[in-house]
Amino acid sequence: MQSNDVVVLVSNTSWYLYNFRRGTIDALRGAGYHVVALAPEDVYSFRLVEELGIEHVPLPMEGKGTRLLGESNSLVTLAKSLRRLKPAFVFNFTVKANIYSGLACRLLGIPYANNVSGLGTAFLHDSWLFRRVHSLYGVANRGAQRVFFQNQEDHDLFLSHGLLRTTPTTVLPGSGMDTTRFTFSPLPNPVPFTFVMIARLLGDKGVREFVQAAGQVRAAYPDCRFMLIGPHEASNCTAITEAEVQRWQSEGVIEVLGEQGDVRPFLEQSHVLVLPSYREGMPRTVLEAAAMGRPAIVSDVPGCRQAVVAGKTGWLCEVKSADSLAQCMATCIAMPRAELQAAGKAARVRIEEEFDERIVIEAALGCLHEIHDLNRAHPLSCKE
Repeated sequence: MQSNDVVVLVSNTSWYLYNFRRGTIDALRGAGYHVVALAPEDVYSFRLVEELGIEHVPLPMEGKGTRLLGESNSLVTLAKSLRRLKPAFVFNFTVKANIYSGLACRLLGIPYANNVSGLGTAFLHDSWLFRRVHSLYGVANRGAQRVFFQNQEDHDLFLSHGLLRTTPTTVLPGSGMDTTRFTFSPLPNPVPFTFVMIARLLGDKGVREFVQAAGQVRAAYPDCRFMLIGPHEASNCTAITEAEVQRWQSEGVIEVLGEQGDVRPFLEQSHVLVLPSYREGMPRTVLEAAAMGRPAIVSDVPGCRQAVVAGKTGWLCEVKSADSLAQCMATCIAMPRAELQAAGKAARVRIEEEFDERIVIEAALGCLHEIHDLNRAHPLSCKE
């Protein structure tokens, strides 16, 4: 029998839930639910408990692991935890959680929703792994009460590949922005003109293109500053090696600042955010920068192009092209300051009008309302 007041959030990191789903967690608690984070233990697990007041249950899941034994253990442990918790509803986030928790919820008859925040490395590189992920994702999605997407192109791709069928779907504005936490700030002094890239250090994020473009721009504008912020992802097949990072640091073209618990001070120091990713769901860093009045240069790919209004709140460069990125960066440097400020202000206005996290929170609460309505109408029914 399920507990009517327990809601579980499943992710491949506690970091993700703490940084991207705080608003949803607060809203669920405010509505009277006992919220449980089912995620691997990291430095943010303690903060979920102490700061957000929810329960954390450790989950042995490697975000990018593919070894059969480890993956089987993750799935079995997850299913056992869900059976013990007997939640009224489960929200799954990130690719692996969507698949594993989705399969477990189907097996246990627990209603759930999957959140597609991006396609992940497996979708960008055709392989045996891609085909297995493709097949399992379809099974997991087809049992969901709803699948949430962060851009229409990802939705259409899933639909065309038969990964949804009749499952209800909703396209949301990313994970939503807390506009009171990420507040507008004026552009810093013109010198040094500063670009910042905030992303995991993966090849698929366009990190190498950023470094190469920075070198080109630095040759013409030696006073410019280039900051690279983000964690290493050693288990990802496109991870930037430690040797590469050390070489970049020794060359002195960019500042490699590692993972930061709070990116707001670095956004305040910057003039333009850069994200030359190969594909995204809805890039959070672009939205955070926009909320603080910073335009962005992003690659012309799904997810990224929806995060800006080209020519108004940001600019598009060619994917996998350091030359195209460098041209966009040089254009920003040469742009009249008033024009750059106008782009930043337009970016902030768009966040307020289209990306407020209340839209995302209301969608999550809507799932629970649907379950309650169904239970009242069919008190003895169960999910097949």
